[in-house]
Amino acid sequence: MDKNLFEELKKEVTGQVYEDEQTLQKFSHDASIFEVNPRAVVFPKNSDDIKNLVNFVNKHKKEHPFLSLTARAAGTDMGGGGLNDSIIISFTEHLNKIIGLEGNVATCEPGVYYRDFEKYTLNHGLIFPSYPASRELCAIGGIVNNNSGGEKSFEYGKTENFVKNLKMILSDGNEYEFKALNDRELAQKLLLDNLEGKIYREMHALITKNYDEIMAAKPKVSKNSAGYFLWNVYDKEKKTFDLTKLFTGAQGTLGIMTQASLELIPVKKHSEMLVVFLEEKDMDNLGHIINAILPLKPESIETYDDNTLKLAVKYFKEFAKKLGAKNIVSTAIHFIPEFLMVLRGGVPKLILQIEFTGNNFDDLMDKIKSLKKSLAPFNLSTRVAGNEMQAKKYWLIRRESFSLLREKVRDKHTAPFIDDFVVNPEHLPEFLPKLNKILSKYPSLIYTIAGHLGDGNFHIIPLMDITNEKEREIIPILGQDVYDLVFEYKGSTTGEHNDGLVRSPYLKQMYGEKIYELFEKTKEIFDPKNIFNPRKKVNSSMDYSMKHIRTSW
Repeated sequence: MDKNLFEELKKEVTGQVYEDEQTLQKFSHDASIFEVNPRAVVFPKNSDDIKNLVNFVNKHKKEHPFLSLTARAAGTDMGGGGLNDSIIISFTEHLNKIIGLEGNVATCEPGVYYRDFEKYTLNHGLIFPSYPASRELCAIGGIVNNNSGGEKSFEYGKTENFVKNLKMILSDGNEYEFKALNDRELAQKLLLDNLEGKIYREMHALITKNYDEIMAAKPKVSKNSAGYFLWNVYDKEKKTFDLTKLFTGAQGTLGIMTQASLELIPVKKHSEMLVVFLEEKDMDNLGHIINAILPLKPESIETYDDNTLKLAVKYFKEFAKKLGAKNIVSTAIHFIPEFLMVLRGGVPKLILQIEFTGNNFDDLMDKIKSLKKSLAPFNLSTRVAGNEMQAKKYWLIRRESFSLLREKVRDKHTAPFIDDFVVNPEHLPEFLPKLNKILSKYPSLIYTIAGHLGDGNFHIIPLMDITNEKEREIIPILGQDVYDLVFEYKGSTTGEHNDGLVRSPYLKQMYGEKIYELFEKTKEIFDPKNIFNPRKKVNSSMDYSMKHIRTSW
């Protein structure tokens, strides 16, 4: 950045502003395959700093078109959503306060780590149920702006269901509060003579004029983080108009969130888990197996593959620390069944974790018995996770596989680019063989599969040497083939990880020209100068994304 411009930038905020090589390098990466070098990184101390940053960019945008603002929380995004080549705003350093709890709604700033947020809510017997697998690493800002979900989303839905109130700084540099409005409240907003009023008028017109097409475009899957959620804003039955539904999952492209109020649910007293092991021969019955599970209404149906299980056995010492075990021997005892599987070569192709929760222990055991009875015709191997440590072991295998891949495999690296697609579970018996056929074109490709089976939401994480140009060339080809198949089954490219640099280029194909034009118009209404997180959602480019794949680690 020009020296004079940088010096002026520093004067605009009370927080820290950096342009040293070490800081820029750190913020050029997240958990994705991309590398984008910013020109400056700012740690704002308060919302006034962010207002000043917006005003600074507005003032200089014409003379310096590269100027933009990209919000970043914990940097765990797997799609490059928090990367950009201008100014990065980092929240975890200062804007990291839990403001309080009113009833079952907790309010906090975007830089609060979820692990700290959960400790706070659990002290009140409450929990935020749409936390992702990266719960120990991620922050609230990313959860809201990605519309994150996780293991409990099968029963409770995703973040969009729990956002009650947001404070946002918009493109005029002012902070506004958003919540669900009734007809009378909406009418008052429509009369306002400021940017807020203009946005309400133009978004109300856009949605009502195109209402039928927008509602028809809503993906026919239980989870979706792709695009702008226009179909969620206007609820004709409840007669509410709620722009928090649009900001949720928008990846900071419409404004910058400074505060979120999130609904919580009571923690249930008991949980019981049945672990089901599927061999290759059982995969043809997967759809029928799911149908046998669903009527019992488990809280979650999670899955991971044989490669993930082998990874857990190989690195069980790391699990000892996370399990809180007193020593390696006690951890090894818990892993004896898995050790034996690997030694005998009888590792199952797919492992299902089916968890029931409730306040009556006997009811849960009855459900476990009923489930085992329902699964009996399939002649599957099953195991009840008989104590808390056993259940924790299986959850850690499911949650920590991606982190282990990133940390432990030296010659290849995690390459999440087909990591979050969704199809309706009823299609899985047809869909999965076709997916395997696509993946089999690349016999050198090593990958793990995990996901939320009840939603048909799969995370495929290949291991690749992306420093090798030939391996990098696989990414757009394989990505296109996989997403073509997903679209064939009316699915979504992303159930919870969002678009970022990796999937934004597929939005036009997924939704069609008309809906994509409405996405572009939405961006224009909120951000006419394109100052908030450009190249995400709209105006994206596969060419730009491919040019910014990491070539070193």
